[in-house]
Amino acid sequence: MINNFYKNKKVLVTGATGFKGAWLCYWLVMLGAKVYGIGYNPNKNKNLFYSLKLNKKIKLKLFDIRNKKKLESFVKTSKPTIVFHLAAQPLILESYKKPYLTYTVNTLGTLNILETVKNNNIIKSLVCITSDKCYESNNSTKGFKESDKLGGEDPYSGSKASAEIIINTYKKSFFDKKIMKCGIASARAGNVIGGGDWSPNRLIPDTINSIIKNKIIHIRNPNYNRPWQHVLEPLYGYLILGEKLFKNPNRYSEAWNFGSEKDTVTNVLSIVKKIVNVWGHGKIKVKKNQKYYEQTNLQLNIEKSKKILKWKPKLSISQSVKITTE
Repeated sequence: MINNFYKNKKVLVTGATGFKGAWLCYWLVMLGAKVYGIGYNPNKNKNLFYSLKLNKKIKLKLFDIRNKKKLESFVKTSKPTIVFHLAAQPLILESYKKPYLTYTVNTLGTLNILETVKNNNIIKSLVCITSDKCYESNNSTKGFKESDKLGGEDPYSGSKASAEIIINTYKKSFFDKKIMKCGIASARAGNVIGGGDWSPNRLIPDTINSIIKNKIIHIRNPNYNRPWQHVLEPLYGYLILGEKLFKNPNRYSEAWNFGSEKDTVTNVLSIVKKIVNVWGHGKIKVKKNQKYYEQTNLQLNIEKSKKILKWKPKLSISQSVKITTE
């Protein structure tokens, strides 16, 4: 579907030096797109960006997404027709330590993107990446639908719910016309795993680091369920969505979930055990010092994306963990 669409298209990716952003840029380059990236220093995952040699394959500018003038200037000179907005403070624990930064990056950054796109006639497609954490916690095992109530009990989740509200109000106020010039959608993905993610206080990087250093793997919440998926799964969804918005903005300018199949949601302990099994050794210990709130049971309903976008996960959780560990 997407093989020929992105060839020679000018595409802007914010958060290009991040984990998901780097893999998205790499995929777009493979598809023949002319990629422009916005990154930020310091970034724990910039090693992935440079190991993929993306510094030689895309045009990168390093600045804070909250700087509206620099954003507008870069968009004006690069002239993209498609924008993927991934720039964010993406960590729950970090959001407790730096709530103001989390809120401003995740809301003001999104607002700057929307305002820039609103005043631009060239951009035809905008995919804003938020999070599965944007929903109000209800501990349901059915999985959140896109129409469920937004909320969040931690600063990160609250900031992503706020971003969703901003996206929706801008869409309805400035883009929701009979003939839309630009399609705008939000994408809500589950917990992604994959090679090159070295962010601190994340399960996979912490586990791998512990194994490499021959240290005990400490886990906080062994029984917490998450919709784990390989990073390429939601990225494929974003790419499909980017094309759909470009071709039919009226039809696809909505919120979309990208997660795992309903019978594959796996708890933290099971994931770590799978990593240890693939690696060949490793000791696990539960560290009971939970200081902050984290949702116990988080699942997404992905039926809408499967039915309308014709997207679905291709890798099992075991395959995803194996590829990531390798």
